[in-house]
Amino acid sequence: MAAVKAIGLMSGTSFDGVDVALVETDGERIEALGPTGYRPYSDEERALLRQALAEGAALNDRISRPGVLAKADAFVTRIHAETVEKFMADEQIARDDVGIVGFHGQTVIHKPDAKLTVQIGDGAALARRLRLPVAYDFRQNDITAGGQGAPIVPVFHQAMARDLARPHPIAVLNIGGVANVTFVDGGEPVACDTGPGNALIDDFMRARTGAPYDDHGDVAATGKPNLPFIARVLEHKFFELKPPKSLDRNAFAFGNIGLPEFSVPDGAATLSLLTVEAVGRVLAHLPEKPRAWVVAGGGARNRTLMRMLGEKLAPATVETADDAGWSADALEAQAFAFLAVRTLRGLPLTFPTTSGAPKPLPGGLVVNPA
Repeated sequence: MAAVKAIGLMSGTSFDGVDVALVETDGERIEALGPTGYRPYSDEERALLRQALAEGAALNDRISRPGVLAKADAFVTRIHAETVEKFMADEQIARDDVGIVGFHGQTVIHKPDAKLTVQIGDGAALARRLRLPVAYDFRQNDITAGGQGAPIVPVFHQAMARDLARPHPIAVLNIGGVANVTFVDGGEPVACDTGPGNALIDDFMRARTGAPYDDHGDVAATGKPNLPFIARVLEHKFFELKPPKSLDRNAFAFGNIGLPEFSVPDGAATLSLLTVEAVGRVLAHLPEKPRAWVVAGGGARNRTLMRMLGEKLAPATVETADDAGWSADALEAQAFAFLAVRTLRGLPLTFPTTSGAPKPLPGGLVVNPA
C-alpha cells in the first residue's frame, strides 16, 4: 500500500488541550512527519472534562451518556473538528490530500477487568463535519478479546525507534496523566503503564495553588520528597504485576493513596519522585535494561522530572523526544495518525506483549462521511 497522509488527534488525561499532527505513512514505516498544532483548553473547558471524568466513573456500558457526559461528548467532537479545520487552513492542507483522521477522543473510564473503556467524542459526527474518513474506538476490540486495551501506541513507538541512532534497546516513555513505556529491541514491542504520570502532580497543584500544573517542575525543585510516603504507595500490587498492565487515570487519585498534608513544594517534589520511582519499578519487568530512554508527553517539559529520571535510570541515557529529533508534545497525535492508517489496512494495533491480547489484533473503526 502506498503511503497515506493522515491527521492524528489526541486529548490526553492531563486535560491540557488537543494536539494535532500530519503524518505520511503506510502504517508500517514513517515516510514523513508533517506539521503539528495545538489547541489549549480554557479553565472552564478543563472543568467540564474533569466533571465528565468524575461522572464517567459510574458508567456501566459504552453507549450511555447521562448528565454532563452528553455535553462533554458534543464538546469533544466540536473542539476536535475545529482544531482540524484550523490546522488544515493554517498549514494549507487540501482535503483531497488527507486519507484519514485518527480520533482517539477523551477517555472517561478505563476498566479492562470489566471489559469497559469509554472515550467520549462522536467519530461519525466528526467524519460528517470534516468530510473525511475517521478512524476511532481503537481500544475496544482488544478489551473484548481479553486484553488491557492499553497502552495503544507501542507499535508506533517501535516504528519511530527502529532506526533511531541511539544504543539499543530503547525505551520510549510517555508521561501524560498516566505514564507508559515501550521497550524496543527489534522484536514485538513490550509495553505497559508504569504508574502515575502528571495527573497527581497536576491535581495537587490545582487543589493547592489554582495553577493547572507545576510549570517546568520549578516548584518541585524547591521541595523535599517524602520517601516513606513514596515507599508506601509503591507497595500497591500494581507495581508487582508483570506487563502487560494498564491504569485508569483515577487509580492513584488522592483518595486512594491517603495523601498527607504536604507543603506545596514538598508535595510537588514527592509526587514527582513517585512518578519516577514507579518508572524505576518497571525495569525488573522488562526483557533487559534499556540503554537509552526517550521521554515524551507533558512530563518531558518538566525539568525536575527529567533530572530525577536521569538519576534513577543511569547509566542509560535519558533525553526528551525533542532532543531525539521527535516531537515531545505531538508524539501521541502522530501516533493516532499512524494507528488510523493501520486501522484502514487492518494491521494489528495491539500484541500479547503490549496489551495482553491473545494474538496480534487489529482494532479501531473506520467511518466515512455520509
